[in-house]
Amino acid sequence: MLAQDLLVTVTDDTFATAVLASETPVVVDVWAEWCPPCHAISRSLAELAEELKGKMVVATLDADENPATCRAYQVRSLPTLLVFRGGELVSATVGARPKSALRSLLTAHL
Repeated sequence: MLAQDLLVTVTDDTFATAVLASETPVVVDVWAEWCPPCHAISRSLAELAEELKGKMVVATLDADENPATCRAYQVRSLPTLLVFRGGELVSATVGARPKSALRSLLTAHL
C-alpha cells in the first residue's frame, strides 16, 4: 500500500462523518492545487499517515471545492492543518513545516 493511499479525502458533505464523528484523532490538511507550500507538505503528511496508522487519521480537504468547511473553521491561509479530537478542533496550524515539526505537532495530539 502506498503512503498516499492512507490519506482520506473529505468534502463539505463528508466532513461531519469522517472527521467530527471519528473516534480516532484526525488531522485535516486544507490545501489547494495552486498552492506550492501545500504540495511541499503533502508528501510528508502521506509518510506520517503511514507512521500514525491506527492512531490518527490524516485527511485532505480541497479549499477551493469545499468553501463551507473553510468558512466554518475560518481558514484564511493555505496550507492549514486542523487537528480534531472527539469532534472538537484542538489545533490549527498555518504554513508549511518540515516533516519533523509536523510529526511533533501531530503526535502531541494523540
